[in-house]
Amino acid sequence: MTLLAAATAVRDRAYAPYSRFKVGAAIRGVGGEVHVGCNVENVAYPEGTCAEAGAIAAMIAAGETRIAEVCVIADSPDPVPPCGGCRQKIAEFAAQDVRVTLCTTDGKQKVMTVADLLPGVFTAAHMDRT
Repeated sequence: MTLLAAATAVRDRAYAPYSRFKVGAAIRGVGGEVHVGCNVENVAYPEGTCAEAGAIAAMIAAGETRIAEVCVIADSPDPVPPCGGCRQKIAEFAAQDVRVTLCTTDGKQKVMTVADLLPGVFTAAHMDRT
């Protein structure tokens, strides 16, 4: 199954009764396994979770810690990038040159890298003391 097919399938299972904005994400770990996530809303809005965060959690739960590729899909006029928090989460587990494909349900795609998504990424090196 392609990342796009996996993200599309899981998007249909998103729980988005408030915004009705369903998002699906699929991540391929460096080991080759595909991990998926969908957004899950909550009536207390800040308590919801993003599709990308769900896919990362599934990857970690499966024992993988490195991202090889990401695909995100939503029903939007233009490809929707991950929110700021998810960009940082992706960068935690992916190299700067990892490919991120953003898709719409009507076939538009935008391909970026993690570095494109989050220039000036905060890393553990920022906490090093010299």
